[in-house]
Amino acid sequence: MKRVLRRIITDPFIWVLALLLALIFGMTSLGGLFHWMFPALSRPVYQQESFASLVEAHLLLVGVSSLIAVMIGVAAGVGVTRPAGKEFRSLVETLVAMGQTFPPVAVLAVAVPVMGFSEKPAIIALVLYGLLPILQGTIAGIESVPASAREIAQGVGMSRWQMLRKVEIPLAAPVIIAGIRTSVIINIGTAAIASTVGTSSLGSPIIIGLSGFNTAYVLQGAVIVALLAICVDMLFERWSRWLQRWQQRSGGESVR
Repeated sequence: MKRVLRRIITDPFIWVLALLLALIFGMTSLGGLFHWMFPALSRPVYQQESFASLVEAHLLLVGVSSLIAVMIGVAAGVGVTRPAGKEFRSLVETLVAMGQTFPPVAVLAVAVPVMGFSEKPAIIALVLYGLLPILQGTIAGIESVPASAREIAQGVGMSRWQMLRKVEIPLAAPVIIAGIRTSVIINIGTAAIASTVGTSSLGSPIIIGLSGFNTAYVLQGAVIVALLAICVDMLFERWSRWLQRWQQRSGGESVR
């Protein structure tokens, strides 16, 4: 029991998560602190919307865009590593790289006149911005699968689809997850721009703070975005470690 309690106390994720939750649900109680830090501001705490609702909207936006990016990126990565798709690899990589180098704000400027002020332009911008790490991770992961594993799979009579599903994807999973991890963390920070097109997100206090010269609002939104990204990154790190241990156990059992 003491060992478990000690592990919980010394776990940095618990402390970061606790700080994040304290700020989300207790920001309004920090009015005195922000009055002291920014005495010139009459309203130093953002209260137009609750931070809990902003975090929920922010995570929903990141989740939807990341899910779409994962489906497209993994499918494209698998496709260009197949014999029939190798000749399209350079084209696909170039197009996806262009999507990330194209500024998200420019994507919003093009999409808003067509789709209006909503979450749709923001999702498109986040998908384009998050594709490259997922595509690169998928390609690198599949190419890192040992040739001996493929030969064994062929030797037992697996089809190409079975080999991909049962051998290549499981062995490439840690590298693929690393690419997804990078993409999601990027999108958590980038999703703040959604507030410029009328969508609620943690960018709302940042945008309002910048337009109204209210540094306290900017600080509050930025700190919660940063803590949210750190928490998600830690969760991905734990998932990756668990997956590696699972692969090692599976490999040991297959050897026996």
